[in-house]
Parts: sequence; structure tokens; C-alpha cells
Amino acid sequence: MSGKKINIREMARPCIRDLKPYASAKDEFKDFEQELIYLDANENPYDNGLNRYPDPHQMLLKQKISEIKNVPVENILLGNGSDEILDMIFRVFFEPLKDNIIINTPTFGMFKVLSGVNNIECKEVSLNNDFQPDVKAIHEAINASTKAIFICSPNNPTGNLMDKEAIKALLEIGILVIIDEAYIDFSEIKSWNQELENYKNLIVTQTFSKAYGLAGIRLGACYANSEIIDLLKKVKMPYNVNVLTQETALKFLENNKVTEQEIIEIVNSRNKLGVELAKIGFVKQIYRSDSNFLLIKVDDADRRYNELIDSDLVIRNRSKEPLCENCLRITIGTSGENKTLLKRLQYLDGLKK
Repeated sequence: MSGKKINIREMARPCIRDLKPYASAKDEFKDFEQELIYLDANENPYDNGLNRYPDPHQMLLKQKISEIKNVPVENILLGNGSDEILDMIFRVFFEPLKDNIIINTPTFGMFKVLSGVNNIECKEVSLNNDFQPDVKAIHEAINASTKAIFICSPNNPTGNLMDKEAIKALLEIGILVIIDEAYIDFSEIKSWNQELENYKNLIVTQTFSKAYGLAGIRLGACYANSEIIDLLKKVKMPYNVNVLTQETALKFLENNKVTEQEIIEIVNSRNKLGVELAKIGFVKQIYRSDSNFLLIKVDDADRRYNELIDSDLVIRNRSKEPLCENCLRITIGTSGENKTLLKRLQYLDGLKK
């Protein structure tokens, strides 16, 4: 596979290749779980549970994630949400005012924001009418300055998985392929992080904000070839994942059965909600979803959005996104929340009749 022949180091920005990352006190002495006297990091010595710096490498947490995700620790990097990880990727691999990236619209909006923040040209190639990558159009958009393509799968805001063969074809091109899998836990397919041995140019990002219900602690994960992980570590802030985040994540991950049950309930609720929404007269189409939300097309998205706001129900109006005219995105709630939503929509449908 061409992915194996890629020189990852050469793909990084020259200023990053030989950069020596900042070494904190915790990097120089790593056995800080021991009961020793620590006078090395200029910390406040009075114990309040938070007076010590966190493990900059999050080893206990990585080991637990490695066990759950079936990915070696050396292929994992953690961040303050997946947004931080995506920003690291930009800073390591893309030269401002020189390189460009490709995104498939509609997609996760942060890709374009980060390209702007880092002064990288962002080429937008529309998905086809089935919300799948147009491989031919992507090939035509690539030039000598193209470094990567960013893919969201399951996609946001459409909710569908991206075609496996299309992604394989893109990986064979030889540029970096970054797949954001924020919603992968709601899907039945395996993560692309199980393909790291086959593709050196593959980077997978995930989050613990969705299926794991930990949006408040801001924890994201990157899975990639160890060469990529080592390059990303060069620009990682020393203590980017704080003590509270690490401890909370470990606590929740110790009982993964709770998450598994919640995923089952959310998927079942998604499927039931889709059936009921199809009975609403002004709902024109319900798109296939492998996520924890549904994208639906309605008669007038602005009107329906405002009507729901007036009923204290907040959803997302995605009408301004490419291919999403008059589309609303509805996150799957609790059973009670879903029933409230349906009752309001049924009432509005009755008014229409």
C-alpha cells in the first residue's frame, strides 16, 4: 500500500522536524506516582489534591484507552478536546501561505476555522447527493501543495458514515488523511484506528464528549502512526490534559458497561424517533444516521426552528450548509425529551392541516 511508503518526517514542516519540545520537570523525572519528596517543579507543597502538576503523558489514562480501543499506547495522543489535536496537526504539517487542505462539504466546521487560524488554504469539494466523497472531484482539486484531506465519519451534520472504499482510495493518493470519528461509537463498524498498521498517512481523531458523556471535561484522542504521534508531541503543551480531566476519565472508563448501555439506548431512541418523525406532514425526508442525531428535511426550516424555540426546544438549523437546504439537525435526547419534541411537532403539524 502506498501509505507504507510515505516519509512522514518529510511531510512535517521543516521548523518542526528538528524542534526540541519543552521538557517539564515531570518529563525529567517520570516516576512521580511514588511516595517521594518532590522539590523539582516549583509546586506549592501543601497537599489539597490539586497542588501537583498532572502526568504530562497521561500514562494511566492512555493505558486504559489502549485497552478499550485496542490501540497500542505509542499510537495514542490525548488532547484538551479533539479540537486541540486538530490544531496540533495543522501546526505540525501545514506551512502557512504555502500548503493547502481539502474538506468535503458539508462537514465539521472546525476544519475550515482551523485552516483560517493557521493561514492555510482550504479547498472545499462538495459531497455527492448521497453525502459521500466524490473521489474524482477530490483528485481534480489536488495539486502539488495539497497536504491532506479532512473527513468526518460519521459525518456532521449529515450523520452518515463515509464509504470505506472511497476512503481507501483517498489513502492511496499519498497525502495525509485525517478522519474525525466523534460519533463512531454509535456506529456498528470498526474504527479506522484499527487500520494504522496499513496506512502511515492515516490520522484518526475521536472524542469522549459524545458517547461517553464527558463533554464537560474536554478530552480528545488521536490515533496514528508512532512517527506522527512523536511529531505532534513536539508542539503539545506540557500539561494539556489536567488532573481533574484525567481522574474523571479514568473513573468513568473503569465501568465501560454504563457507556455501552447508554449507546444502545440512544441508538434505539434514534431509530424510534426516525419512525415517528416520518409521520409528521411537514417532514420531507429523514437521512440515514450512524450518529446520535438525525438530519431531517422540512418544508420551512427557519419557521420550524423558531416554532420549537418558542416551545423551549433547541435544535440546530443547518439550512445554510451545502446540500442541506431546509434541514434541521436533532440530537437524540432522553425518552421524555424525545416525547416532548414529538408532541410539539405533532401539534404544529395539526395546525398546518
